[in-house]
Amino acid sequence: MTVAAPSANGASTTSRSAAPRPAQRPTSALELIRTPDRSGEAPPPTAPESASTPSPTTPVGQAQPSGFSHEQLAALAAPLDRANVRQREQGRGKVAYVEGWVAIAEANRIFGFDGWQRQTIAMRCVNQAERPIGRDQKPGWGVTYTARVRVTVTARGLPPLIREGSGAGHGIDVDLGQAHESALKEAETDAMKRALMTFGNPFGLALYDKQQRQVSSAPGQGEGPQRSAEQRPPVSRPAPSTPPASAVTPSQPATAPEDPGLAALNPETIQHLHGTLRALPRPLLESLTRAFRKRFQVPEAAGTIADRISQKCHHDWIEAFLVSHQDVRSAKQHQGGGA
Repeated sequence: MTVAAPSANGASTTSRSAAPRPAQRPTSALELIRTPDRSGEAPPPTAPESASTPSPTTPVGQAQPSGFSHEQLAALAAPLDRANVRQREQGRGKVAYVEGWVAIAEANRIFGFDGWQRQTIAMRCVNQAERPIGRDQKPGWGVTYTARVRVTVTARGLPPLIREGSGAGHGIDVDLGQAHESALKEAETDAMKRALMTFGNPFGLALYDKQQRQVSSAPGQGEGPQRSAEQRPPVSRPAPSTPPASAVTPSQPATAPEDPGLAALNPETIQHLHGTLRALPRPLLESLTRAFRKRFQVPEAAGTIADRISQKCHHDWIEAFLVSHQDVRSAKQHQGGGA
């Protein structure tokens, strides 16, 4: 287009053509999605503080608060009790596993009877066929189911933790209904165990390590009597009114415990202590275990002391015990060398 401007004598003069102004199109959905990922661009003018102001509830560099108590965290990080491990023949080898009732009992002990729930969200029969059964080759049925189970854990009023797992079950019986029942139940239990396994060693996570480094060093592989969780005291849960661990806001500063020895250990320190104990010679480990039970009044019904190591006083006592026994061994070696 051309722009006409009046001259000094009133006549209009014609100037050069002005560049057309491009039409402004609305921002596409794809650009809106990519906008937060662009680096080096200015923040949107509508919310200039959103990109630079940290959230008041989660300070920068601070981990998300955990709704579990320190005792619960210690129980989840503790090695799997070898007495709860069973084996079955599969193919040409053996497979280690944790029975379904043990996984449920451990969930009740650690999370509480009202602290978790499971939901079967999918169930499907994938195979049904006639087959001979047993040595006498009786006519029967083979049935296979797949299932998916959702496990929801509530911890101190925080958003629920949701884990899901898939499993399969096989049923073989002369009666078709019994075969379906066995396969369905086995698939549901298998899926539940896989969902719970993501929470830690007590639910079988340690068995996915072929070397089983997070399984207690007791002799045998599931040969002894299995300890029921009813014989083990439940893990203390946080009170609903108390704030979650590490959930500190500017308006609520952290307060140190009255007794420094009651300060909770972080999961890394607990795992380091577990590794140190597993590396001890067996006589020294048994001596430490007996002394620890006596010092901190751990009942004999508790199959292991691993889930009781959760406070600074436990850490300091173990260190002092190991140092004193190291001095004794060094003195004996010195006397033997001098003789």
